[in-house]
Amino acid sequence: MSKKPELKKGDPETTGHSWDGIQEFNNPLPRWWLWTFYACIVWAIGYSIAYPAWPMVNKATAGVLGYSTRAEVAKDIAAVEARNAGINEQLASVELTQISADPELQGYAQNAGGAVFRTWCAQCHGSGAAGAKGYPNLLDDDWLWGGDIEAIHETISYGIRNETNPDARYSEMPAFGRDELLEDEQIEQVVNYVMSLSGTPNDPALVAEGEVVFMDNCASCHAEDGTGDRTQGAPNLTDAIWLYGGDYDALMETVHNARYGVMPEWQDRLSEAEIRAVASYVHGLGGGEATPE
Repeated sequence: MSKKPELKKGDPETTGHSWDGIQEFNNPLPRWWLWTFYACIVWAIGYSIAYPAWPMVNKATAGVLGYSTRAEVAKDIAAVEARNAGINEQLASVELTQISADPELQGYAQNAGGAVFRTWCAQCHGSGAAGAKGYPNLLDDDWLWGGDIEAIHETISYGIRNETNPDARYSEMPAFGRDELLEDEQIEQVVNYVMSLSGTPNDPALVAEGEVVFMDNCASCHAEDGTGDRTQGAPNLTDAIWLYGGDYDALMETVHNARYGVMPEWQDRLSEAEIRAVASYVHGLGGGEATPE
């Protein structure tokens, strides 16, 4: 067992702890460190009194100064809106087709519209606007309801299949299988015919019978040549662009149970200037079309 070491002259007192002949000196903390520590305690108490700090059941204590980070953000937003009030008023009142004719207004609309899109639209259409299964790709020129800026503005304003707004875009494909409008054999035939319009059918022997089923049940919306009808949101079936998938299983599901995608109306959430800005942004992504003469 180790011999207990002897204290030398000038050594501080020990804590009484000893291990393997090593004793722990009871050295006090430096004065500067202690005063800093005490100052931090005083500062923390003062801060918790002056600013929001203590969590309660519904919210934190407000603090005697009444400071709020939300109020600061609201103040900054209000300041930006005040600076942009003039150009927003111009954007909200000018003809939609004339926005692109004014470089300054067009530049502002593109930047503001991009911010609106990333905040409200990217969740469905993707940050790059390429869409996903069930959510349209806004980069191509395949539009269900029209791709000129006026058509895009109307779609954004009123939504699609939004039953709370009578001005919303509305169309509904029948559930041919679920509602027993067609036999399973007929559905299989028409799916193979539709696949043949833009690619290779799953069973080429069923294409001829499928054409008959298509003409009797589908041509009234999708047109006899399958190119669709924008006025009622009927997709073009000949371009190999599919919203829910163009493989055999996906098309069987579509014809059997139908699809019913919904887009909300934005006129009650966004200002007219914001709707026009995001319409201009979407129109300029690459798939926007010129306004019909």
